[in-house]
Amino acid sequence: MADEDVLQEEKKGGMLKWIIILVVLIALGVGGYFGYTMFFAAPDEDAATEEVAAEGEEAPLESLEGTLVPLPVFLVNLADPLGRRYLKLGLEVEVRDPEAQAALAKYEAKIKDTLLLLLSSKTYDSLSTMKAKVELKQEVVDRLNQIVGKGSILRVYITEMVIQ
Repeated sequence: MADEDVLQEEKKGGMLKWIIILVVLIALGVGGYFGYTMFFAAPDEDAATEEVAAEGEEAPLESLEGTLVPLPVFLVNLADPLGRRYLKLGLEVEVRDPEAQAALAKYEAKIKDTLLLLLSSKTYDSLSTMKAKVELKQEVVDRLNQIVGKGSILRVYITEMVIQ
């Protein structure tokens, strides 16, 4: 009887050992698959997008790099009650090509007028959050693309911002 108990305990211990080994192998397999997809499969997708761009199709705006052109610093009264707040804003514009850079210089008066009107229509509350600042950058890009030409302005960077 004592021999039967020892044999059953050895079978249970042997079975438990195989279950643990199986669980470890499954975990290693899942980890290996995850590592492969995250580190080895990603460059293949990037290479495919580069091939498409090389074939003549336009690359996405995020992947394009242009030339930075500084704009003059804007100092405007905000549209707050009593007009006691003002905004000082420095911008740099990333342009696609030298033609867009020349257009910025050519239409400097239109650009200043448009941006002064845009900025003076803002209130302190409409500029105080991070989301509002990102929206302002997009509005500036849209306005500049209307003046200079669609797609010529890639991004706008805020280099100085003081709201008082």
